[in-house]
Amino acid sequence: MEKNVVKHHYKVSKKERNTGNGHNSFLIWFTGLSGSGKSTIANAVEQRLHDEGIKTYVLDGDNIRRGINSDLSFSPEDRSENIRRIAEIANLMVDAGLVVLAAFVSPYKKDREFIANTVKPSNFVEIYVSTSLEECERRDVKGLYKKAREGKIGNMTGVSAPYEVPENPDVEIRTEIESIPEAVEKVLNAIKIKLES
Repeated sequence: MEKNVVKHHYKVSKKERNTGNGHNSFLIWFTGLSGSGKSTIANAVEQRLHDEGIKTYVLDGDNIRRGINSDLSFSPEDRSENIRRIAEIANLMVDAGLVVLAAFVSPYKKDREFIANTVKPSNFVEIYVSTSLEECERRDVKGLYKKAREGKIGNMTGVSAPYEVPENPDVEIRTEIESIPEAVEKVLNAIKIKLES
């Protein structure tokens, strides 16, 4: 780290922001293959939280790659840098008092551990959206699997790049047998205690 960079200490703390909001702030991280349903579930959870007066924000892979991470490829190194930047952004947003919902493939265990350590494990909820590759390919919402199978896309998670399944997620959602409303309830039940300030 640059030796001339000095940490600035703020007058208003995260605890004070949480008290003002009437709820705790933390990060809900949705991981799974492309097309697994991460963004759909994250948005449905956010809607419910918003309806209950919870201050939220969704960080989504495609949207982030259109802006702050538009300079990154899908190489293993750039995937890790993508996640590193997201972790730092999420950490700032958690400090600001928001419940952050992040939907990213995040295929590597080491990167997900980095996220948890960046925001602190007590502020991290890991949601594994478990959907088989076959089902994700059948859905192929963005047409990415078709392109990957045709050799038009390299480093496609599940096809030509690995996905390391979370070993002990806080919640596992099996979208092939659980509906969106069921998934939402599962997540809300898991974070109920964490929300209490």
